Amino acid sequence: MISFYPGPSRTYSLIPDYVQDAAKTGVMSMNHRSSECMALVKKTIQELRKKLSIPASYTVLFTSSATECWEIIAQSLINDQSIHLYNGAFGSKWFNYTKAIKPNALSDSFAVNHALNPNQLSYDQGDTICITQNETSNGTQVSNAIIRGIKKNNPNHLIAVDATSSLGGIELNFASADVWFASVQKCLGLPAGLAVLICSSRAITRAEQVGNTTHYNSLINQVRMIKKFQTTHTPNVLGIYLLYRVMKSVSAISVIHKRISKQANEYISMINRIPYLEMYANNTDVLSDTVMTVKASEEAIKKIKWRAKKAGLLLGEGYGALKLTTFRIANFPAIHQKEIKALRSFMEELT
Repeated sequence: MISFYPGPSRTYSLIPDYVQDAAKTGVMSMNHRSSECMALVKKTIQELRKKLSIPASYTVLFTSSATECWEIIAQSLINDQSIHLYNGAFGSKWFNYTKAIKPNALSDSFAVNHALNPNQLSYDQGDTICITQNETSNGTQVSNAIIRGIKKNNPNHLIAVDATSSLGGIELNFASADVWFASVQKCLGLPAGLAVLICSSRAITRAEQVGNTTHYNSLINQVRMIKKFQTTHTPNVLGIYLLYRVMKSVSAISVIHKRISKQANEYISMINRIPYLEMYANNTDVLSDTVMTVKASEEAIKKIKWRAKKAGLLLGEGYGALKLTTFRIANFPAIHQKEIKALRSFMEELT
């Protein structure tokens, strides 16, 4: 079965070989305080910086998931009030998760087809602006330019960005925000159970001001430990090893971005040729490069997913309120060209 599910999604083909190498070399039982593990963490961070173009001034940390990153941000970086910009289910989840920890959190939701205008987004309230860069539920994204504009117009706020469905698939301008995070089971092509958290020096200064050290995953504690290439907890050592091997093998993000962007345009054109299908968002300025969300009638969606499965293709289910009237296609780097070709052949039969 070829998976186009937008996470957990298809992993890179060499992952089984890397797991065997990990077993043979003792990675799976590696002591997380050992010099060997510290060397692994160090070289993994170096490869992430190199392949994803992460600035040297930003600190790279490892957590269990993007959901844990929501918690870290709420506990360690928000003084009193965050403002959440979102247009879909995952942005809403982040807002509600934060509100449970910081009750003063504010929601500034917007319409699916609305392209944010940074000049209209200047806040007197709050101290942290939370942006869902790629909304996996509806196939939209917020561009680097918009995020950069929001930061420029809100110089006293920290900018935190959920890039779970885009990190590793498209170029991100890290300097345009203070915090970036993503789980690895999407564009990074790995099994679930690990996330990357990337923080500016400004974010770390805020963490010191907030002063929260009561949680094992508080940012202050994590930064203190990563200085010696360790974590506050027993980390997913196998996941870090697999991330290192993947980062060593993949092209630079600039190269990957061009391929993913080209494929996204081809997917959109393909969908538009089928009379009874359309992209869930119809404003091309907001369409995601990495997740295609396609809508149709309930009957058509059910039939397409059934036919696809019969053809050996696993399409992503619609999410939340969109479950019955959409399906999703992951446009992630680990998916092979021959697999994309198989999906296109299937879709052509639908016209």
